[in-house]
Amino acid sequence: MPDVVCLGSVNLDRTWYLPAERIRDLEARYDWFPAAGETVRIEGSPDLPAGVLEDAQYRTAVGGKGSNQAVAAARAGADAAFLGCVGRDADEYGVRETLADRGVAVDGVTTVGRETGKAYVFVDEGGESWIAIVGGANDAVDEGYVDQVLERVLSADAVLLQNEIPVSTANGLLERLETDENASGRPTVVLNPAPADGADPLVDRAAVDVIVVNEAEHAALEDCLATVDATVVRTRGADDVIVSDGDAGNVDYRITPPTVDAVDATGAGDAFCGYLAALLGEGEGLERAVEAATVAGSLATETEGVQNAILDRETVERERNC
Repeated sequence: MPDVVCLGSVNLDRTWYLPAERIRDLEARYDWFPAAGETVRIEGSPDLPAGVLEDAQYRTAVGGKGSNQAVAAARAGADAAFLGCVGRDADEYGVRETLADRGVAVDGVTTVGRETGKAYVFVDEGGESWIAIVGGANDAVDEGYVDQVLERVLSADAVLLQNEIPVSTANGLLERLETDENASGRPTVVLNPAPADGADPLVDRAAVDVIVVNEAEHAALEDCLATVDATVVRTRGADDVIVSDGDAGNVDYRITPPTVDAVDATGAGDAFCGYLAALLGEGEGLERAVEAATVAGSLATETEGVQNAILDRETVERERNC
């Protein structure tokens, strides 16, 4: 069983399911509102006028790219651990208990004197998502915290990083993985630079082995990605996943996703990343790992929600072999 560690964010996801035209109206009216498929940071809870979300289906659940990807790694069969910070409200929402119930070790999670991070998610009838996040306790994942968990990170087969904690923290960890004493035998590092804003310093680190981006992230980071030595895996919704595993910018191969009836694409990328890290951690070849991750991400769109939508390894492998 591969050992996968995810250093990242955990949020309370507040999700509204709305007609596309109503979401497009929000996108046009508010400067802070994300584009389709995009995750953006905002300061404080969004101020939406009364009636905008009237009659919308609504749910609250444990999420955040970090914890989502840890759950996906666990569903893929890994011994998965989540490392990060929660707020003083975590017990109220059962954050640790939820992750533990989903197979993720949470003994390294620290409580800080802030609220747990929040995500405001808007999903249309075609399954497309628009996501705005408020950092909260995730912003307390700092260099001191990394000092506390470094040995746990170094002991892993694979490490997952995103960009929902301070970029200086993730960058500092990558720098430490590159030191002479840690570079030999270090874990495989999978970076999902989302949100893309401010992620440039992470993309070009020598410790990063695989970078996973969607179309919006690829467009935002295209210049940086053109010069990296890491493998770049570009997910494109229902279109082929593109893998560049050689000279920067060179397309080595494509993976075609299965046809699905998508209702919510919010966690598809997290399912993909968690599965990819788990399979790479167990020694699977890159192409076959991407194939399984593509199936896992696609199948996750067929169920509303995120962590509950990520399927187990047996189901993914059965679909993969169809």
